[in-house]
Formats: sequence, C-alpha cells, structure tokens
Amino acid sequence: MTDPIGRIRSALQVSGSGTSDFDLNPDAAPSERPSLRPAGVLVPIQESGRGLKVVLTKRSSALKHHPGQVAFPGGKIEKDDSGPVEAALREAHEEIGLKPENVEVIGLLPCHETVTLFQITPVLGKIVGDFQPLPEQGEVEEVFTVPFSHIADPARYSVQSRRWRGQRRYYYTVPYGPYYIWGATARILRVLAERVST
Repeated sequence: MTDPIGRIRSALQVSGSGTSDFDLNPDAAPSERPSLRPAGVLVPIQESGRGLKVVLTKRSSALKHHPGQVAFPGGKIEKDDSGPVEAALREAHEEIGLKPENVEVIGLLPCHETVTLFQITPVLGKIVGDFQPLPEQGEVEEVFTVPFSHIADPARYSVQSRRWRGQRRYYYTVPYGPYYIWGATARILRVLAERVST
C-alpha cells in the first residue's frame, strides 16, 4: 500500500530553485532587488478516511492587507524565532489553534518571493493527534480543507490576470468549490504538485 506522506517526503528531497511572483511578470520586477523580509508558512496536511487534506485559511475581510484571500497560516520571522519552521509553527498556533506538538515537520519547499517583498519558506507538516480549528478572531474568517488529490494535480492549475497598481499581473489559480485559491498560495501548491506528480 502506498504511503502518501512518504511520497511527499521523497518529493521534498528533489532539488529545485525558488519561485517568485515575478516569474509570470518579469516586466514588473524591480531593476534592483530590494532586501526581502523572511517569513515562514505552514502547509498543514491532515490524514482522513478519505485521504490526505490540506488545511487552509480564509483571511478576514476586515484586514488591511490581503483581505478575504486564501492563505496558509504563517507570517514574518520574528527576532525570537529560530527560523522559518518555528515562525510557521508559532503562527499556525496563533491563527488556527494548531499546537506545535501536534505537527510532525515533513520538510521544506524552496522559498517564494512575493511582490510585497517577503521571502516565504513553505514548511510542510503532518497534523498528528486531535485538531479542532480555532480561528484567530479578527484575522482568520474561516479554516477549511482541500483534498490533497485536488492540489496535487497540475492540470487543475491555470494562469489568470487582473489589473494591479496600473499593470496587468499574471498569477496561478487552483480554485476549489467556493474558494478562489490564487497568487503565492497557489504558486507554492503548484510547486508541490509538480514534485509529487513526477
């Protein structure tokens, strides 16, 4: 019987370069690369009777930055964090109530650079033990899951565009039901899909 977590773990051992919001928008890239703020996000994977699921959040529509967008739990690396793994686990605890001791870290994906000047390290983690989501009031509107089989299929991804700051910006999407998963979140998931599908 195939071990799906083992498959993911093996896929993370494949070397690969990082990604950027500017990959699809080279004309919008700054001529001089500014310093990026390091951040860590958790890609929580949960086992169920119907297979693996990825836990995602929908940000509050009242937030100033990225309101209503689908995102991973995570944020910038604070001075007290030892690195992206600790930052991702800390933020996941704060945002969705997932305790660090309930996460088995599987591995890391290559960093992703955002147009908002963050360098994000995606941390994949398997949820162990009982987990009942507890959304952070004022920041997280909803915690939901997407079947891993959905986000692991490269054919489900498409490139779309919209006007942003006077320019047409292109980005990846991988919609699921009522959830419009796009931007950096979709790009990170697509890297994972590319690896597990080969």
